[in-house]
Amino acid sequence: MAKPAKTSEKPKEQIVAQNRAAGYNYHLLERLEAGLVLHGTEVKALREGKANIRDAYVDFKPNGAWLVNAHIAQYMPGGPWNHEPLGSRKLLLHENELYKGLTVIPIKIYFRDGIAKCEIALAQGKKQWDRRQDERTKEARREADQAMYRNRRR
Repeated sequence: MAKPAKTSEKPKEQIVAQNRAAGYNYHLLERLEAGLVLHGTEVKALREGKANIRDAYVDFKPNGAWLVNAHIAQYMPGGPWNHEPLGSRKLLLHENELYKGLTVIPIKIYFRDGIAKCEIALAQGKKQWDRRQDERTKEARREADQAMYRNRRR
């Protein structure tokens, strides 16, 4: 019997938390992937999807990069070994990726092959007029797509 052919599948990703406001408030210039140093109860809470990174940011200290203000809810069966919900978590990055002088914000936290990862982005804050211009562009694109859809249906 012949073995079934293996398909080249991308590693499975389970997204736990996303920062959807990041694209609205910042120009996202470059994205990087970083590992997370977590306690056992933090991993279990993340697997339940109990995380919020909307107000989180990355802080650079002499001993590395830290994810600050990310809320990972306590794992209820954790008891006295539970973690601090708003504690800082160390990010695992290569030395050449550490600092470039821009704002660094987390975009999403996810599991890839069972390992917790955090996607971070180098970002530059948008001004109010940038946001309005983005809304106009998005609205114009939406109207054009709807017009093309209506035209194809005729």
